[in-house]
Amino acid sequence: MKIVDHKPALFKEGEKAKIAEKFPIGHYRVPMYVRGKTVLIVKNLGRHINPELEAFGKNAGDEEWYYQVTIPQKELWPDYEGKDDDLLEIEVFEPWLDPINNAL
Repeated sequence: MKIVDHKPALFKEGEKAKIAEKFPIGHYRVPMYVRGKTVLIVKNLGRHINPELEAFGKNAGDEEWYYQVTIPQKELWPDYEGKDDDLLEIEVFEPWLDPINNAL
């Protein structure tokens, strides 16, 4: 029997995405300083229960795609004096990521 994935991952490794600029009430796991920034998808970490929804009792065990992403430190902090290739690595759930045009 063939298994059909009804919700495939939206992003592939090597693609760029934009972290959504959301400002919901309460505690959320996406830091303010990365919201609205363009990131590189480094790795698909699979599906996991989203703890943001669990914390508010809004999840019945549904899983969301989870990604490791990177962003250059200089794009976060204009006065950053470290190496040009220094990166921030962070994990983000798919609902926080917006597609951007990845065409070359």
